[in-house]
Amino acid sequence: MTESLENLRDQIDQLDQRLQDLLNERATLAHKVAEVKIATDPNPVFYRPEREAQVLRRVKERNQGPLDGETMARFFREIMSACLALEQRMKVAFLGPEGTFTQQAALKHFGHAVESVPLGAIDEVFREVEAGAAHYGVVPVENSTEGVVNHTLDTFMTSSLKICGEVELRIHHHLLAGEHTRRDKVTRVYSHQQTLAQCRQWLDAHMPGVERIAVSSNAEAARRLKDEWNALAIAGEMAEELYDLEAVQRNIEDRPDNTTRFIIIGRQDTPPSGNDKTSLMISGKNRPGLLYEVLAPFRDEGINLTRLESRPSRTSNWSYVFFVDCEGHKEDGKLQPVLDKLEAAGNTIKLLGSYPKAVL
Repeated sequence: MTESLENLRDQIDQLDQRLQDLLNERATLAHKVAEVKIATDPNPVFYRPEREAQVLRRVKERNQGPLDGETMARFFREIMSACLALEQRMKVAFLGPEGTFTQQAALKHFGHAVESVPLGAIDEVFREVEAGAAHYGVVPVENSTEGVVNHTLDTFMTSSLKICGEVELRIHHHLLAGEHTRRDKVTRVYSHQQTLAQCRQWLDAHMPGVERIAVSSNAEAARRLKDEWNALAIAGEMAEELYDLEAVQRNIEDRPDNTTRFIIIGRQDTPPSGNDKTSLMISGKNRPGLLYEVLAPFRDEGINLTRLESRPSRTSNWSYVFFVDCEGHKEDGKLQPVLDKLEAAGNTIKLLGSYPKAVL
């Protein structure tokens, strides 16, 4: 038995050496890719969302186990992140502070070899990317329980940025205590207002007499426990680790499938990846049948809508714009007839971006 165990460990050591050599070989090729880009383009684009989505899809498709496809893709996500850092160390702005689910989404999408920069508001993330101070930004756009994030949609009305990717994150909320928390004396619980809403039933059942205080973020809720002895916070694992807290109860969200969708914003268009979405902003003069005129061209061309929202236009009272997500890429041919029909009907269209569907 001992000899067999030693033999298996020797095989693992040999495989580790081969893996290390192959990873360095891949990194060398990535560095050569950067040299070619610099030599052929005065303003090279190093991060290619469509290329990375294609690679990750192939990883999941060809995976034979015993590791599952999602786990294998996450390994490759970090490998690509480290290799990309050899070409260009990317700066990614996100809705902060540190320890939020948005930071977790940013690291899930870009890997840990990027510089993630927390900002205090969604419009600040947009401005940071527009000014070129960050290569990309990550902001929340909708939650499966609480719906759309209006501030994100509204900011697109005045921004020139493009959506170049998306990431979906399963949200788990934990009830957390600090080092000085006296759990038998708790009188308040801190969290973001959306988190309190997503945990309403659990709180009603288990903490009916405890005051619920909404703060700017779950990370801010976790931070407050440092100086308070009669409070708890609801936040995620990143905040739990960052502020050295202890979980009193895990996964207290009312819906176990609670998921938030985040979008990646940047300054350039994204070529087709083979499995894409397109986001549009459509506005027209308020008239009978306007919504029908907006939706009919998608039906006529057989294009599936994945989201439809309306927001006040900010130009006049009771005037609205429609935000539409649909399957497909603007360059695949099927979408152009839809755009032509919408414009022919007198509508104004703003293409917010075509981008790969979330792989992870």
